[in-house]
Amino acid sequence: MSSAGLVNYYDSEDRRAVHINPIVVMVVAAVIGIIILILNTIYAHS
Repeated sequence: MSSAGLVNYYDSEDRRAVHINPIVVMVVAAVIGIIILILNTIYAHS
């Protein structure tokens, strides 16, 4: 069966690979979004 070129790379346990917790990614994305909203409201009223 063809997988249309999609390969699961996360199955390999490489010691040199960078491992990031998905919760950390979500928190960083949320913080960046909040900073953008704050900057947008500050500079939109000036």
